[in-house]
Amino acid sequence: MQKNTFASFNVLFVLWNHLGSFDKVARVVKLAAYMAIEPDFVAQPKVADTSSEQLRDVFGGDKLPVRMVLGVAGLPLGVPVLVELVFELAA
Repeated sequence: MQKNTFASFNVLFVLWNHLGSFDKVARVVKLAAYMAIEPDFVAQPKVADTSSEQLRDVFGGDKLPVRMVLGVAGLPLGVPVLVELVFELAA
């Protein structure tokens, strides 16, 4: 399992603990993946694909988000990957 999959899994774990289930999620609005990379690394979208696939497996293909994928020189506390997810909840 890649590090970004662990990062998105952690977000899903927090969401599950907060809501009690995923049934209240109307859709996933946004996935932003930030990766600490070397200057010559250009496969950031392929790395983020694992998070998108995980979201598809949990919520279905019709609820997939828009994506933003960025490679950066460093992230807080030295983490290799930071994932931001925004969810729309059903009323």
